[in-house]
Amino acid sequence: MSNLNFVPEFWRNGPSPGAFYNFPNSCVKPCAETNVRQRSQAPITTGTSVLGIKFDGGVAIAADILGSYGSLARFRDCPRVMKVNRNIILGAGGDYADYQYLKDIIEQKIIDDDCHDDGFHLKPKSLHCWLTRVLYNRRSKFDPFWTNFVVGGIQDGETFLGTVDKLGTAYEDAHIATGYGAYIALPLMRDALEKNPDLDMRQAQELLVKCLEVLYYRDARSFPKYHLATIHKQEGVSVLGPLELTTNWQLAHMIKGYE
Repeated sequence: MSNLNFVPEFWRNGPSPGAFYNFPNSCVKPCAETNVRQRSQAPITTGTSVLGIKFDGGVAIAADILGSYGSLARFRDCPRVMKVNRNIILGAGGDYADYQYLKDIIEQKIIDDDCHDDGFHLKPKSLHCWLTRVLYNRRSKFDPFWTNFVVGGIQDGETFLGTVDKLGTAYEDAHIATGYGAYIALPLMRDALEKNPDLDMRQAQELLVKCLEVLYYRDARSFPKYHLATIHKQEGVSVLGPLELTTNWQLAHMIKGYE
């Protein structure tokens, strides 16, 4: 029987087979002396697409309320759209626990603003920029937040809509869709805006609902119940839901080729 702890002469003073090596002058201790810190390798409970669109005088964001545990539709009341303050609405996809963690931090920032009582309120561009720094910082540590965010709001009389992913990649646009929605919903939103660049609030909301309906037909991680957040220059912020989609599956037996 061979000795598993035998170390060839060439590896003298080196790492033993199957063990961690304690590098000289390093503050990292061997595994036997301290707990090894493990990074999150993948998201666990996740939410799917988030949709956002600008309209005349405001912004709307929508997302369903399903939390998927892998391919299991496990949690059916996971709201992923929120009112941040009177200037900002926010939607999130990806790992739900990471979203909850950042949501708590954002809410504390709002409480701090109110406690200061200096007339300053967090603005959408500031929150968007802060999220890019936070997500990029964690990505650089190889310990990312497995989330993506859509930030909408009104700043200095202008509408704002931007997104940030888990790598810290960020951009602004008039219409945004994350996850599977980037493939299915975004073309529908682009087509609608090309035909009518000046959507009003009702038309924008109806468009998002239509996109959520298509995603429910096509995305196996989608769900018929959703929240719809809207911010308008005159009407302020509203978060509606959970609302339920009206669907029709009578043609389902005719769809072939996706088995």
